[in-house]
Amino acid sequence: MKIYAMTDVGRKREVNQDYVYVTDKPVGPFPNLLVVADGMGGHKAGDFASKYTVGVLRDELAQTPLDKPEEILRTVVGIANHKLIEAASTDVKLEGMGTTLVAATVVGNTLYFANVGDSRLYLINDKIRQLSKDHSLVEEMVRLGGIKAEEAKNHPDKNIITRAIGVKEDVEADIYEYRLKKGDIILMCTDGLSNMVEDEDMFDIVKGARDIVEAVQMLIEKANSNGGRDNIGVVMAEPLADEVSVW
Repeated sequence: MKIYAMTDVGRKREVNQDYVYVTDKPVGPFPNLLVVADGMGGHKAGDFASKYTVGVLRDELAQTPLDKPEEILRTVVGIANHKLIEAASTDVKLEGMGTTLVAATVVGNTLYFANVGDSRLYLINDKIRQLSKDHSLVEEMVRLGGIKAEEAKNHPDKNIITRAIGVKEDVEADIYEYRLKKGDIILMCTDGLSNMVEDEDMFDIVKGARDIVEAVQMLIEKANSNGGRDNIGVVMAEPLADEVSVW
């Protein structure tokens, strides 16, 4: 499996609250791990939240007694949520912090992933498809028929999310299972990319790049050239590629 990950502070923010983590080495029962998190909170609470949550996730995976991927993901995300709330209660500067989370693993030719918040997981092959569902106010409005999908893109409440790690005692993660085929590319990102670059442009950039390293760098460049209003976190993987390399 080829994997590449990168974050960028963007053009408008002083602190990078996005955190990414990738490895093609086993983490507990998972043969590999891909994670993207977008922290929120005042001062440096957001960057603490995203990094801390990913660290807890790794630690919990390393010692889980469970063996079913969906059950593992649901359990470790729940533990990460509780531990982030505990951490916030010990330091007044961390009060109110939280983070989005997309955590994925590829077992054989099956992709398993968990999602909380509005960071995204796309699958790219002959087209681009968003496999995750945003936990955001505008996405709820689209689902309920209150607004059209086109209106959601520039809605003033676009940044209000309805689920996050560290906000409530119990967090409900969406868990997905997807059968992969040759040529599939996994793209995970924070909203600093998806809000600044249209899905069709992402597809064109990925397909036009020489490899996933160039693709990730070009996606971040595009988000910045379009305004770079937020931090940008990107993870890309070719899960069924013959060559193994983590950049």
